[in-house]
Amino acid sequence: MKYTKLGSSDLEVSIVCLGTMTWGEQNTEEEAWEQLDYAVSQGINFIDTAELYPVPPRPETCGRTEEYIGRWMKARGNRSKIILATKVMGGAKDGRTFVPANRTVPKDPSPPAPRLEPAQIRAAVEGSLRRLQTEYIDLIQLHWPDRYAPVFGKNQFIASQHYDPVPFEAQVAAVGELIREGKVRHWGLSNETTFGVCKMAEVAAKLGVPPPISIQNDFSLLDRRFEGHLAEACAPFNYNLGLLPYGPLAGGTLTNKYFEGEPSPNARHVKFPGFQPRYHSEPSRAAARAYRELAEQKGLTLAQLALAWCKSRWYVASVIIGATTMEQLKENIAAFDIELDADTLAKIDALHLAHRNPNVTD
Repeated sequence: MKYTKLGSSDLEVSIVCLGTMTWGEQNTEEEAWEQLDYAVSQGINFIDTAELYPVPPRPETCGRTEEYIGRWMKARGNRSKIILATKVMGGAKDGRTFVPANRTVPKDPSPPAPRLEPAQIRAAVEGSLRRLQTEYIDLIQLHWPDRYAPVFGKNQFIASQHYDPVPFEAQVAAVGELIREGKVRHWGLSNETTFGVCKMAEVAAKLGVPPPISIQNDFSLLDRRFEGHLAEACAPFNYNLGLLPYGPLAGGTLTNKYFEGEPSPNARHVKFPGFQPRYHSEPSRAAARAYRELAEQKGLTLAQLALAWCKSRWYVASVIIGATTMEQLKENIAAFDIELDADTLAKIDALHLAHRNPNVTD
């Protein structure tokens, strides 16, 4: 297992980060523990979760994933060996007040609308600490911006959708207080734009708060937008944020399971066709078919090609993988032993020109 420094921090994270968002919905607690035990046995020390997991988010399951991880760490007595990342829900106007409600015991009967306000950031962290049964979080991430921004497959910035955000200064200051108190060691961004990276980093410097060290964005063979302006802003000689790609397999579209007979009824795009449909659109499936042909030519599975390519990018610190079966988990972890040759990388770039970022919906 390869390990890398995460941004400007002293955290040494495995190149593979274990994603958890299916635990409590598509996976049972027993299956989650089995995945965790196997991942640790393979040298993985980095786990990513969020206060709203599992997905799709529901009032009945919100926070369940963190509870599974907390009970596992307590049973194994291995908290000091794990680099634990979680997320505070971003600003939302879609009525998902059940996430703020779940931050306290008993649940708040009159929760606020989710915003990245200082009080809500603190409440979210304290709720995660309780569910995870830990005294500190290694990496707290702001799940998505508290302002209008083109995220989740959107590319166009539409000025008329702007609304008054929680000021950057208030968000950064709130994180800084939690770091000073020892409840959080480091912080990062997620689903963020180049503008957001620059503002957050500059505000942190202005306020004397440690800088963000990571950015967790959608990134795969089907969405390579990070490799432009964002890669420049996050480069080690600029703001120095390591990329933590999520969706490297596009929710399973970049695997063989959708090309070899009928996929399992538990497959995400079968069970939840309305969740993250950008991953399974016809343009995305067409691109996946082309990449699968290349993988077969090189003696690889589609998942191996997709994950090995993500790992090969200079700006990637750790790739977040997720699996619903042990077979998938083992294949995914093993893919990181593969080094793609120059010919394969060149052919991937050629296919990218023919199928440019098909996950983008506008």
